[in-house]
Amino acid sequence: MSSDSGVTVYPLGGLGEIGLNCMLLFCPTSAALIDCGLMFPDELLFGVDIVIPSFDPIMDMAGRVKGIVLTHGHEDHIGALPWLLRKLQVPVYGSRFTLGLVENKLKEHFLDDKVDLRPVKAGETVVLGDFTFHFFPVCHSVIEGFALGVETPIGRMVHTGDFKIDRHPLDGHATDLKAIRAFSAPGVKLLCSDSTNVEREGFALTEREIKATLSDIFAQATGRILITLFSSHIQRMQEIIDLAAQYGRKVGVSGKSLSKNIDLATDMGLLRAPEGVLRGNVEDLDGLADHEVVMLVTGSQGEPLAALSRIAMAEHRFIAVRPGDLVIMSSRFIPGNVKAITRVINRLYKLGAEVLYERVQAIHASGHAHKEELRIMLNTVKPEHFIPVHGEYRHLVKHARLAVGEGVDQAKSILLEDGSPVTFFDDCFRLEEPRPVEPIYVDGKGVGDVGQSVLKERRLLAGEGMVIVVMAIDKDTGEITLGPDVVSKGFVFEQHYSHVLEDAKCLILELYESMPVGDTKKLKERIRSSLRRFFRKVLDRDPVVVPLVLSL
Repeated sequence: MSSDSGVTVYPLGGLGEIGLNCMLLFCPTSAALIDCGLMFPDELLFGVDIVIPSFDPIMDMAGRVKGIVLTHGHEDHIGALPWLLRKLQVPVYGSRFTLGLVENKLKEHFLDDKVDLRPVKAGETVVLGDFTFHFFPVCHSVIEGFALGVETPIGRMVHTGDFKIDRHPLDGHATDLKAIRAFSAPGVKLLCSDSTNVEREGFALTEREIKATLSDIFAQATGRILITLFSSHIQRMQEIIDLAAQYGRKVGVSGKSLSKNIDLATDMGLLRAPEGVLRGNVEDLDGLADHEVVMLVTGSQGEPLAALSRIAMAEHRFIAVRPGDLVIMSSRFIPGNVKAITRVINRLYKLGAEVLYERVQAIHASGHAHKEELRIMLNTVKPEHFIPVHGEYRHLVKHARLAVGEGVDQAKSILLEDGSPVTFFDDCFRLEEPRPVEPIYVDGKGVGDVGQSVLKERRLLAGEGMVIVVMAIDKDTGEITLGPDVVSKGFVFEQHYSHVLEDAKCLILELYESMPVGDTKKLKERIRSSLRRFFRKVLDRDPVVVPLVLSL
């Protein structure tokens, strides 16, 4: 793909799904990558741990890539870096906290001493070949996030990253519209803007409103308070620590990711706790009265091994729920996790706890701009062209319509999907030929070895189960020396359906009698097809049949 004398925007993820955010920006002599995130698998991707973008387009122009620029430190923007940085040795730019999260991730993959991490501050610029990046602070649910202003050979571009416009910010966590407006004043060729909450009217709740709600809860609580939240939401943790100090409580932590991020933010001076309030681990709270205790725990999405799930299952080493405990789930329910979260809530109620969550009380504020905030960003930048990013397809469509309503020419409000590049020139743009960028599935140490055929087999196994046939045949005499044994795995309860499995054995013996001696390959094929027909007829089920016929 050639961009001629123009600049190409090439989305590799994040346009058509929530997560996987990754965008390649290039011209004939230079390229830069904006974010490199992952996505967590849905329930149909059996056994898959995470999903990462296809890196083929990046590696095709590896010699041109001058660096990777990160907007903020959430997994859907940084999580795929360890897999890319094994192949591509370029500098990585981001805020101090963002790179701290990246470094912790790289340590898990033994890459921390092999990657060039370069922190930047708000207001600084970074030159990557023909692109000059400017960094503007934005308010989001993780601290030290940036929107990006990019000077390119064909004009200026603004990429918002994930943002919201907090009208009454706490601790200076605000979106710097003034700086974005100043950058945009000479004219902006293109705006790429976060679309996640375009369907929500008005403005997102502010952190000041959330803190006021939490303060009321703290004032009325008489027992222990357990709080779960996203482990990177340092601003919310600061509010909780401040409230604990105000109401005479001490804070303990349970969960590896929470502890690591708290230590990181504390070491950087981004999280402050009065002397003695932040005790460390939850076991350090022993001896305190219930009304003096706050516990920060992982598991806001119902993850089975996280602290809150283990608490709900009465399997946590140090925390056992008792009547009077108040559990606060200060995070949103991510689609796909609702059943798991609801299951945890029900179990907590069964143990005697009271549970507060977003649907029943204002204890979480989205980090993504609602419609009015998106409108403000459009009117701040006043772009000539607009590309909605970061959202499912309906979000992109609605955001594109919003842009048209705010003055962007309908022909210049451009809907793209992953793998659909667009090249901008001084006076026009060109939609390039789409190139498939199928995401890569990571399963354990395997990267990309799980494809659609494997997933199809896993769905069959999950849906119908498996039947294994084991038999051994003497290669000289052709007589059966072992079996046939028919083993059910996820197919039927063997004791209840033993008569069906016995009939299956008889069918196998009939097939054996009718086959030429020594033709084990044909025998296995016949066993597989005949048993599938048999089980469909008798039980209306279609398991995976695996014949193991050994010639000994």
